[in-house]
Amino acid sequence: MVELPPGFRFYPTEEELVSFYLHNKLDGKRQELHRVIPVIDIYNIEPWNLPMLAGERCRGDTEQWFFFTPRQEREARGGRPSRTTASGYWKATGSPGYVYSSDSRVIGVKKTMVFYKGKAPAGRKTKWKMNEYRAIEGVADSSSTSVPKLRHEFSLCRVYVISGSFRAFDRRPIEAAAEYAQLPGEAATTAAQATRMVENTSSTENSNSGGDHVDPPGTEGSAHWEMVNDLVQPPWDWERLKWP
Repeated sequence: MVELPPGFRFYPTEEELVSFYLHNKLDGKRQELHRVIPVIDIYNIEPWNLPMLAGERCRGDTEQWFFFTPRQEREARGGRPSRTTASGYWKATGSPGYVYSSDSRVIGVKKTMVFYKGKAPAGRKTKWKMNEYRAIEGVADSSSTSVPKLRHEFSLCRVYVISGSFRAFDRRPIEAAAEYAQLPGEAATTAAQATRMVENTSSTENSNSGGDHVDPPGTEGSAHWEMVNDLVQPPWDWERLKWP
């Protein structure tokens, strides 16, 4: 394996996670993806053991870890998936959300979950949290009343620990954006977008620092909630996507 440069981090946006990584996995393309996002049965493993199972390119990350998890047999037969481990269980929190493309189309859906130690419903809440993403077949038109098909073969899970400061996963460090701002073409555009994302989150970060991570109402776990104010909510209900 080629040695990675100092400071290397895998820091994808939600759009990149769904449109590139999850769709390529679902379509059986880019076999090298396992070096970044391995396939595991995430609900059979305690969350604190997950970092050591991360992809070889991301194993040193201390903030977030990514995994593909296959659909469970019981879910394939029409049942509800089991989200219970030996020591506890994952419980959904907040409202499910949509993942949008850069042109404001719905490309996926997500659930945010918190890990509880013990047996439901009397478990003890921990700081382990997870965003589970599923992809929509094709790209859904937010103005269409027809319900798109949800892909169930694999989910993509982002696991992280609640910190004492505001967490915006789409954010890039200001220093990195400035360093690449003078690059030509697409690189410069990406850097400019990153700088705007940092600026958009700076005031909110200051107001939320010092305590547990707090998501805005209805956007729990969202990676880029501050950038979706003008997005159109699809007319179809979440339940019609049939994700238990």
